[in-house]
Amino acid sequence: MLRTIAMMQPYLFPYLGYFQLINVSDVFVLGDDLQYEKGSWMNRNRILGDGQPKLITFPLKKGHQYDRINERWLSDDFDQQAQTLLRKIEHAYAKAPQRDQVMPLLREILEYPERNLALFTEHSLRRLCQYMGITTPIFRGSDLCLPPVMDKQDRVIQIARRMDGELYLNPIGGIDLYCPARFRAEGLLLRFLRMDDDLNYPQLNHPFVPALSIIDVLMFNDRKTLKDMLNRFGVIEGRETRPTLHLA
Repeated sequence: MLRTIAMMQPYLFPYLGYFQLINVSDVFVLGDDLQYEKGSWMNRNRILGDGQPKLITFPLKKGHQYDRINERWLSDDFDQQAQTLLRKIEHAYAKAPQRDQVMPLLREILEYPERNLALFTEHSLRRLCQYMGITTPIFRGSDLCLPPVMDKQDRVIQIARRMDGELYLNPIGGIDLYCPARFRAEGLLLRFLRMDDDLNYPQLNHPFVPALSIIDVLMFNDRKTLKDMLNRFGVIEGRETRPTLHLA
């Protein structure tokens, strides 16, 4: 088996594919030192409400345009906001079969006293992984002391090499960002993870709404089912073209 490395920005309660990526990797790196992107999934997500996707947001203090994720902070009134959010989730999933098992976990995560966005999110991801039985080691990108400005391909190649990786695995959404030939030139393979298109589950009596927060997945599936769902994906090769370079 090839030693597989994966990296993602720290997202709050991301979708199932994020956890599939962690689970299948030998090492997972949190890009906590990447630039914060306004409007991204770093501090918001979607849950199910009356059969429709509903946006939930984790408010932040004001920051600067070029702040890194680990330079952003949750709002001063986050304690109050967290309780409001917990009530919203509890109401939305009042009839969900796993509600009694999942709500204590969500309460623990949202009442965690850390206010740095990256550290708060890291704690939430670690607890969610623990609940789902994912044991992959998780590291912080900021601990690797990489140059502050790098081409995205160079960055992930450097991370994979430092972690003694042989294969770098990325979510399918990044297929246009990375070139397999560039990785091969560095002695690495590049592959992309795509969650099975037919992966769904009952959401009470509503038509299935895909790509919601992991909160939704946990509410409707027991741990045995979750274990099976973590393995429902495919791995594909990238396109043999040179993508536009992006700076991180």
